[in-house]
Amino acid sequence: MPHSPLIPTIVIGLVLAFILGTLANRLRLSPLVGYLLAGVAVGPYTPGYVADQTLARDLAEIGVILLMFGIGIQVAPKELLSVRRIAIPGAVLQIFAATASGAGLAWAIGWPVESGIVFGLTLSVASTVVVTRILDERRQIDTQAGHISIGWLIVEDLVMVLAILLLPTLAEITGSAGTSAGTPVAVSLPAILTGIAITIGKAAAFVAIMLVVGQRVIPWILHYIAHTGSRELFRLGVLALALGVAYGAAELVGVSFALGAFFAGLVLSESQLSQRAAAEALPLRDAFAVLFFVSVGMLFDPTIFIREPWLVFGVVVVVTVIKPAAAFLAMHAFRYPLGVALTVAASRTQIGEFSFILAGIGVGLGLLPEEGRDLVLAGAMVSIIATPAFFLALDRAKPLYASAADAASARPPAEGPTETETFSIGETTPTDLADHTIIVGFGRVGSVICDALLHEGRKIVVVEERRALTAQLNDRKIDVICGHAPAPDVMKAANFASAQQLFIAVPDGFEAGQIATQARSANPGLQIIARAHSDEEAEHLRKYGADIAIVAERELAQAMLAHVSTKSEEIKDPHPAAQEVRS
Repeated sequence: MPHSPLIPTIVIGLVLAFILGTLANRLRLSPLVGYLLAGVAVGPYTPGYVADQTLARDLAEIGVILLMFGIGIQVAPKELLSVRRIAIPGAVLQIFAATASGAGLAWAIGWPVESGIVFGLTLSVASTVVVTRILDERRQIDTQAGHISIGWLIVEDLVMVLAILLLPTLAEITGSAGTSAGTPVAVSLPAILTGIAITIGKAAAFVAIMLVVGQRVIPWILHYIAHTGSRELFRLGVLALALGVAYGAAELVGVSFALGAFFAGLVLSESQLSQRAAAEALPLRDAFAVLFFVSVGMLFDPTIFIREPWLVFGVVVVVTVIKPAAAFLAMHAFRYPLGVALTVAASRTQIGEFSFILAGIGVGLGLLPEEGRDLVLAGAMVSIIATPAFFLALDRAKPLYASAADAASARPPAEGPTETETFSIGETTPTDLADHTIIVGFGRVGSVICDALLHEGRKIVVVEERRALTAQLNDRKIDVICGHAPAPDVMKAANFASAQQLFIAVPDGFEAGQIATQARSANPGLQIIARAHSDEEAEHLRKYGADIAIVAERELAQAMLAHVSTKSEEIKDPHPAAQEVRS
């Protein structure tokens, strides 16, 4: 039975990504490397099966939308606005530095000025997918560096949207889009300024509508669907809102899909249903995000390394050295802590989806030679692979700069971030407790355990990733470590090695297993008690280090039965009509 290209593209792309991603993970590399190589394997520049590139890009766009929707849910509007003073000037400075460097490289090889401008712009914007994916994996979305990085991405997206809308005008000015190439076409300055004003006005109107109207409408819709009791309908509603708002923003207002989806999530972030909405979108988000990296690999022509090795090297230097250096200098100029500045700089060390869009439009308008698009893709491939290595290097170098960063955060300068904008970098300041109890996760389960142990007078340290909850614990004078429990610095700060008991109260069984393994390695005599949702999950946790794994549903059933009398004569039916029916 013949199939459309859609099914082979999805199936072969995901299967290869799984195989090569697993192999990369086995070799202690980022799975992203495997996903990119899967794209190269099914691309037009390697022998064998060739997937449909157009379909792959469209499917990848869905991944970008769902990813940004999930990120928007995790970031509160007030936290995002608190970093505007660094995100706006920092992003503008970085874009200018990278664009000038890219234009200089283009000028050195003899390209015209307009080609240099477009080429430089493609090297100036970081990949939304890569940055948010890495920050999410490292549990840094809800940190000062994470908020700055997300705000930075939004500014970059807005600037790139503006650049895309102005590229046709640039082509007309230079004659690239005219019938006689190279003949300048007169375009008035007022017309250019009007176009810029309209673009900015559309973006501002969209943001205002989402923050004023959307903040009421979107949560109301999800609350209404939730009250129907249909999980399937709720999941469908989440996807419809994420995709619908993103598509409407792109078609009606002209902003990017990613920006539209981000604001859809942002207006939902303060709703009680936000975390449930994020959980419903998570499986599809991850699958389609993988297709994004596969689609990038499909566009890549490996022969560019042989044809133009020095130009590729120059592009990589601009992307991985000059661009993050500009970001770091901007952070340093605003007196941010060293650790935060380095993390934000590391998040700038790649290019991504907007780079591909700009390069494609530039080639179509005659502003950029096809060789420029190949160089952009080569730079993206190398930089995306290298970005996890930069973060790994930061982790290894943390002991070298941690003390300086702590000192800086302890003495914020008058001209630096205000008190409301400054997040303590001492999230992993070691506790001075020993022979204590550690609780990982302060949700519905962890909070009950914490209150009960405090009532008994026990010494407690809570490990929690969500900053809002850590602030509550600090207000209650409870020792709290903000971070991901298996991380070495977090385990050291919570003093796992000297603890007596560990309660793992996080709902994710895979994460709980990782925590149990790391904790057992750090303290062989530690008593570990974990929560589970099934017998299989309980067995998994015990296998990886837990002494006791309690199946939540079974304990709930037993608690419910404990409140029911087994003596039939004591059961009183509140509905007489029901008794008549039984009789």
